[in-house]
Amino acid sequence: MIEPGKLFQLEGGQKRRKLALTFGALERDILGIAEKGTEYSFTSLPRAEYIRQVAAVLLRDPKLSDEAGARLRTLLESEPLDELRVCNYARNTLLEMLGTCPAEWDLVIAPHAAQTAQDGTVRARDFYPGVCVYAEDIRSPFNIGSIFRSAEAMGAEKVFISPHCIDPTQPRAIRSGMGCIETMGWQRLSLEELPQDLPVFALETGGTDINAFEFPKKGICIIGSEELGVSPEALARATYGTVTIPMKGLKASLNVGVAFGILMQKWTEFLSRS
Repeated sequence: MIEPGKLFQLEGGQKRRKLALTFGALERDILGIAEKGTEYSFTSLPRAEYIRQVAAVLLRDPKLSDEAGARLRTLLESEPLDELRVCNYARNTLLEMLGTCPAEWDLVIAPHAAQTAQDGTVRARDFYPGVCVYAEDIRSPFNIGSIFRSAEAMGAEKVFISPHCIDPTQPRAIRSGMGCIETMGWQRLSLEELPQDLPVFALETGGTDINAFEFPKKGICIIGSEELGVSPEALARATYGTVTIPMKGLKASLNVGVAFGILMQKWTEFLSRS
């Protein structure tokens, strides 16, 4: 936690980003799920008073709307102070001011303390070595951004993309990736150029149920386009096998980014038990 007085000294966007991180850390502390090293630790200042002082920094921001300011003041005047509601409202207001998409507000988590410098800059990524994805011919910028975002969040080491995959630096892909494309390592390769020392499997229909699939500790998962799926050539390259997500719906259809997110959750669950 940063002292309120130091927050006053910061400028514009840096101040807003630091405030958003601070309110996020306070929310996790209130809920009892603070990351190690980010717990509230000012013994001379009750947490409720600290929240009031940090909120006062936000209230002095010239870009804060009159409506948002009035709402925040009302929350601060309530007795007893609803600390969680104040922090959540202040954080969401800051994220809006910073230009974060509204649909993402409650999914934004501050970077892990161990990899984050005092100014909020991420120093290093934590990931599962050798856990990679190969995006084959994904043409939608939103889907490729979503794939990068899930890969980064779940701890993949690297994203490989096929020669005909959309460029991840396309503006809409960057926007969808929420900063993860710049953070993740990625490389454009043909199937023949994929590393030979890693097992390769595919996410496709007709394979082993994901709940019974024996994931490799290191490997490359091939995901294909929504229109055509994984190509026959890629299925032939996936010598470790094919994994399938069971579905009950009439359409039995998942967005490729959503399907990949489900797969990564299952893969990391397996790795955490290994």
